[in-house]
Amino acid sequence: MSQKIFIKTFGCQMNEYDSNRIYDSVQKIGYEKTHNYEEANCYLLNTCHIRDKAKEKVYHEIGRVKKKFRFKKKPLVIIVGCVAQAEHQEMLKREPYIDLILGPQAYHKINDMIINYKNKRKKQEDTEFDAISKFKFLHNIKNQNKKTSSFLTIQEGCDKFCHFCVVPYTRGPEYSRPFNHIINEAKQLVDNGSKEIILLGQNVNAYSYEEFRLSNLILEIEKLSGLERIRYTTSHPKDMTNDLIDVYKNSKKLMPLVHLPVQSGSDKVLGLMNRKHTIKTYLKIFYKLKKINSSIQFSSDFIVAYPGEDHKDFEDTIKLINEIKFINSFSFIFSPRPGTVASSLTMIDKKISLDRLEIIQQKLFNNQIMMNKSLEGSIIDVLVENRTDDKSKLFGRSEYMTSVLFDGSDDFIGKIVRVKIKNSNQNTLFGEAVELSNQKVA
Repeated sequence: MSQKIFIKTFGCQMNEYDSNRIYDSVQKIGYEKTHNYEEANCYLLNTCHIRDKAKEKVYHEIGRVKKKFRFKKKPLVIIVGCVAQAEHQEMLKREPYIDLILGPQAYHKINDMIINYKNKRKKQEDTEFDAISKFKFLHNIKNQNKKTSSFLTIQEGCDKFCHFCVVPYTRGPEYSRPFNHIINEAKQLVDNGSKEIILLGQNVNAYSYEEFRLSNLILEIEKLSGLERIRYTTSHPKDMTNDLIDVYKNSKKLMPLVHLPVQSGSDKVLGLMNRKHTIKTYLKIFYKLKKINSSIQFSSDFIVAYPGEDHKDFEDTIKLINEIKFINSFSFIFSPRPGTVASSLTMIDKKISLDRLEIIQQKLFNNQIMMNKSLEGSIIDVLVENRTDDKSKLFGRSEYMTSVLFDGSDDFIGKIVRVKIKNSNQNTLFGEAVELSNQKVA
């Protein structure tokens, strides 16, 4: 009889990709996906360690499961992801309800670990860094994701060692997948119906396999018939090489939104963070790309109130935001991660930190609002992904990743539709369909 597995995913796009590939793997041993965790025989939590209190979220979720299954047969409970990597020994001691723990580079072992547990009832954990075996295993299992927009991991790990970041400790050193493996998986996704592929990596533009770089991947994937759009995330300014910049001259499918985390507008703070780039080099990248295509826009990540940031450093960040006018960015107050260099640094006063975050977010949000407002009355291309949860509207995204809602039939799903934008708010554009491909909409 088929077993049912429920996976809850926290965090980044790579975790979402990993969860989908775990589904593909456990099907081989008789598990099928369920969206209702109360009927699951296996409950798997894919965790993220980037934000504060990530570890406590895990125990909260386990408590919720224990409560629901109090009078039912206990499911097999598996914790995977970056919190599993960082906290594996403590977790098995603290929470007996957990049965298996796997780090992000051990997913190729999940089927064997599940089978062994069922036979021996012995708790296990595996947090070895073995990206080569992981991706070799996954290469032999078809990616069955059928979403209009699909993630595809091409690179994992990080060698940058920014002082605030846990990624080198939870995802290991940089590893780039074989070029032909990525192309084959991209073909599978397009055959499944994907119209957009988002290439993923902790440092996606550090991709390097033999003579191939990210620029080569984009230009090769672009050749796939049926694929409409290509994106990539997350990039590091140090790896924004000329060959990648030049792709924006030649590619017809690479979208004009560049997500390039800067973290701070102050060279002093960037040095304290060990970021390995300066504002001068960042601006050089920005103006090179704008010269190639003036419609290219930037989004970014900002850490506010990093230890050592003074008022001048904060003003430098405001100055950068005003100059580049990022259209969509993430900003957070510095939060120390255990095991990182920055974890032992003296925190900035909480009120000062909150005030700075509010000022920066207001600047960033205003940029989003102004960008969206500028599109009102214009006709844009929207890749339609699905319906909203209440089924009342179609949901798609613009070339700049902005959410777009409009009326239309299910026939539009999976297609690029010309939409006239009627109004907008900070996060969403609202419009009406005008054209579908080259055909007028009735």
